[in-house]
Amino acid sequence: MVVYVLLQRKYTARIMFVTLFSYYFYYKSSGTYFFLLAIVTVADFFLAQLMDRVEGYWKRKGLVALSLGVNLGLLAYFKYTNFLGGVIASLMGGEFTALDIFLPVGISFFTFQTMSYTVDVYRQDAPAQRNMVSFGAYVTMFPQLVAGPIVRYKDVAAELVLRTNTASEFAAGARRFTVGLAKKVLLANSIGALWDAELAAQSAGMLTAVGGWLGIAAFGFQIYFDFSGYSDMAIGMGQMLGFHFPENFNYPYTAASVTEFWRRWHISLTTWFREYLYIPLGGSRKGTWRTVRNIFLVWFCTGFWHGASWNFILWGLHFFAWLMLEKYLLRDFLQKLPSWLRHFYTLVVVFVGWGVFAMENL
Repeated sequence: MVVYVLLQRKYTARIMFVTLFSYYFYYKSSGTYFFLLAIVTVADFFLAQLMDRVEGYWKRKGLVALSLGVNLGLLAYFKYTNFLGGVIASLMGGEFTALDIFLPVGISFFTFQTMSYTVDVYRQDAPAQRNMVSFGAYVTMFPQLVAGPIVRYKDVAAELVLRTNTASEFAAGARRFTVGLAKKVLLANSIGALWDAELAAQSAGMLTAVGGWLGIAAFGFQIYFDFSGYSDMAIGMGQMLGFHFPENFNYPYTAASVTEFWRRWHISLTTWFREYLYIPLGGSRKGTWRTVRNIFLVWFCTGFWHGASWNFILWGLHFFAWLMLEKYLLRDFLQKLPSWLRHFYTLVVVFVGWGVFAMENL
């Protein structure tokens, strides 16, 4: 931060410093796998440049498909090879020996982020970035690099060129960072100790029903304070640097329906799937069955995005089922219930979902 402030009047040096520091930051978490960031950055930078210059529907479509192929290919290899290999082997009646593949930190986040950039350029929702260093800063921005929020290029395109750094903005960012750090260290880690205790009781064959529910409640609050705390720290650090990242949480446990919960939880991810999967598939514009199909695909992918394991897929389909029930059967009924009962129902559905999410062994 000291170096960043000292470089205040030197735009090129400042943005280059942020990019280089971000690469160093990622190197400290994933070692030499920081080269993946370089591959994604260079590939998407030049593919977007070509998309901005060529004419013709199929040429542009081919370029955006190549960008998606690079990003999804890397994600599939590093995150899903062993899972898919095991599934194929079991279907064929054979055995699969898991490969020793290192999972780079944050690969699910930065691949989705760069894909949003090339798709936005393809749709002409954003101009292609002409400065490689500025684009590198967008891809590798260290505050949100490893765990989000997922920042769409069009949300920060203007700030990559010109940012306002004031003492009041810096102070607001520092306050937000401090709140996030407190959520993580004081709340998430402390509540997580109860979850660990219940896991130990389960392993010892001593877990009671009450203990199980307490453990899942602890897990639900741990994951909220941990993830929202990280988002607060990322947003706060971004503000200290002059960037304004999107909000990622909006008091999700106050929701009075599962639908409302997903408008408040991990907002940047749900926004990404809505804009880059649900709407391109047709959204709700082509009849009930196509709508159900599209929502099913979104929630299957949402679950699979969280981890290469059946429990994550089941977790996504758990929410798909409840969202469909609310959309087509329960909406009018829920509206007639008192608010406290709707709130209680939502928490039960969400926390049962956390039970599925937390336990990889079905």
